[in-house]
Amino acid sequence: MNLSTIGRLLTFAFLFFGSTLALFAQSETDSVRQLREVTVTRDAKRTQNRSTSPIQIIDSEKLATLNALQISDAVKHFSGVTVKDYGGIGGLKTVSVRSLGANHTAVSYDGIPVSDVQTGQIDIGRFSLENVDNISLSIGQTDNIFQPARMFASASVLNIQSQKPILPNNQSVSGKIGVKTGSFGMFNPAFLLNSKVSQSVSASLSGEWLSAHGKYPYMLNYGVIGKDSSSLETRKNTDVKNLRLEGTLFTDFSTKSKGYLKGYFYNSERGLPGATIYYNTENFSSQRIWDNNLFAQAHFETQFLPKLDFQANAKYNRAALRYLDPAIPNSEGKLENNYAQQEFYASASALYRLFDKLSFSASSDLIFNTLNADLNDFAYPKRTTSLSAIAGKFTSERVLATASLLYTQTFETVKFGDASKNQSKFSPYVSISIKPFETADFRLRAFYKNIFRLPTFNDLYYTQIGNRKLKPEDANQFNLGATYTLSNKQFIDFLLITADIYHNKVKNKIVAYPTKNIFEWTMLNYGIVEINGIDLSADAVFNLSQKTKFNIGGTHTYQRALNKTDAESRSYGHQIPYTPRVSGSAKAGLQTAWFSVNYTLIWSGHRYAVNQNFRENRVEGFADHSLSLAKDFSLKTSTLSANVEVLNLTNKNYEVVRYFPMPGRAFRATISLKF
Repeated sequence: MNLSTIGRLLTFAFLFFGSTLALFAQSETDSVRQLREVTVTRDAKRTQNRSTSPIQIIDSEKLATLNALQISDAVKHFSGVTVKDYGGIGGLKTVSVRSLGANHTAVSYDGIPVSDVQTGQIDIGRFSLENVDNISLSIGQTDNIFQPARMFASASVLNIQSQKPILPNNQSVSGKIGVKTGSFGMFNPAFLLNSKVSQSVSASLSGEWLSAHGKYPYMLNYGVIGKDSSSLETRKNTDVKNLRLEGTLFTDFSTKSKGYLKGYFYNSERGLPGATIYYNTENFSSQRIWDNNLFAQAHFETQFLPKLDFQANAKYNRAALRYLDPAIPNSEGKLENNYAQQEFYASASALYRLFDKLSFSASSDLIFNTLNADLNDFAYPKRTTSLSAIAGKFTSERVLATASLLYTQTFETVKFGDASKNQSKFSPYVSISIKPFETADFRLRAFYKNIFRLPTFNDLYYTQIGNRKLKPEDANQFNLGATYTLSNKQFIDFLLITADIYHNKVKNKIVAYPTKNIFEWTMLNYGIVEINGIDLSADAVFNLSQKTKFNIGGTHTYQRALNKTDAESRSYGHQIPYTPRVSGSAKAGLQTAWFSVNYTLIWSGHRYAVNQNFRENRVEGFADHSLSLAKDFSLKTSTLSANVEVLNLTNKNYEVVRYFPMPGRAFRATISLKF
């Protein structure tokens, strides 16, 4: 299915559902009705302080100060997070939280999970910040028990919340248009339009185009830096072309019911930059990848009775991937593979408030996944997953406690060969937050969670590598922490400090392991990893005058993520690959009536590229400094904004992944009009 055909289908679906909802809404003759929130809407900062498990939130106002282009850039400012970045705008970017691995991190978009059953890892580099209202990272799970069962099924959840229509002063249309341009050929126009369809229906349409040639200089060292020879090279095959289109209809069916319908389309072509191998930078930089993703999702919630609420979610997702390596020395002179995965998802949840302080919920999800590929002897797997969760929550001014139990069942079939064993498992969770003192807003918190992740289709069925006898990877999480908040005290507008210590243990870790020789690998349940760490964060806003504010903040993570698999192994007790012992971030900003200036820092200690922590396997640490200057111009009925950024001020080609150097100093400029 080509791009134009998909575009026509999207347009037809959007107009069809829009007309249907508009006709339905015409029966409502009064003004826009507001649905009573199921849970009290709290300020994001208050939520972070009261939460029983660590939750970090970056709202749209903060996002504008972080020198971030993509979601992956902003996520680097969360404590406990490792973003695996292969460099450049189009490079793959996955997120691991507290060293559990990217497969244990779920990503949700407007409350409904994003999936990739083929690899289990979501490339967060594909998500733009143009229409994002806030992003949050919940470790363990959130205190919101009224959610799909699938949201209980991961060790951590990265939630991306898009902007809802904002129509001030009874405007019928509002929006934003803008363009970013910068180093390495970056060009990024974007738009966001909001419209009031009727008294109870509003619509939002957004889109953007991103392109860049991505060619940046880097220094290739042929040995020890400063001692052996080196050459100045240009990073190749780093071009990217992305198109994103997204449309959403929001409606209030009545005073007690609301919902939305969203359509999303993403199309991308990009080069996959290869490793910078000595004396051979050509053949390792020729791979290409094409992504095509289309999904539609719907959400409905209602209040049946004064104490009983119900919500339903549905989603269809189709993702196609084409991979080409023209430098493979086979009979065809290339390797070309095509993959297509589909998902059908449905969810229903109910919330019952037994008392003002005590509530219970039940959720049930059903997921059906398929994967097709043009590979010889491919299994063509199909998986049906059933998730059921029950949860309870107690809330008072000084105590907040939650508990849940998740039951997972899978049913797997294949077209060729034997299917992987069906799985079933219970996953418990319990958490509590206590405010020990009456006056000070100081809280202690703790949680325990047992969770597992299913082997991906690649783990099980990838030709010659997959192992159909794999067991699920099992993880236990323990967390003990404290939070402190101070607000509206003299010139301190807000202060939030958090500290958490944690212990994670992963069993049956799925790893690639050599069999007969280094050229023949398979997937095995071989690993045991024990992780101990500390996460610290602080965020403060100071009122210097009525129109001048200064904000400062930072995060720090210390973790020992050790291989405990085989006591006889040379890597026993060593730090697992690409996990720095120390890492962190910092930010500072000055906002005045005339301009705003912001500084950000991302830093990491050294890491190791493989299991054995020897000097030759070491990847050096780095510090990435960025600076921005922004100015708003108030026009008669709109606001014109201009922003300039300097990224990686020190011009260092540091490596997040070994042999994949990052760009040096870069510049970016943005101009936008909000109306």
